[in-house]
Amino acid sequence: MATRTDRFMKAAVKAAKRAKQWAVVAAREADRLLQEARKRAETEARKRKLKQTLVKTGRVLRVAGQAALLAAVAAGIAAARAERSTKKLPKGRGR
Repeated sequence: MATRTDRFMKAAVKAAKRAKQWAVVAAREADRLLQEARKRAETEARKRKLKQTLVKTGRVLRVAGQAALLAAVAAGIAAARAERSTKKLPKGRGR
């Protein structure tokens, strides 16, 4: 018959083995969660960078549109001035 110490040691070893198994399972789960968190953070960072790029592109296009509009207005004004101030040729040179 096993002594009290033997039974205690057997129970302690059994508990230690079970604790080790659960620790391995917990470590695997923690690793999986860490990988998922990294992936999610990377996705969010990519989305944030894309959004910043789109905002910057929008600003550039807005400024380019304003410049095109100003150029069109300036060309219209120049054409109107040119039309209004056409120099008439002297009477003797027209022929």
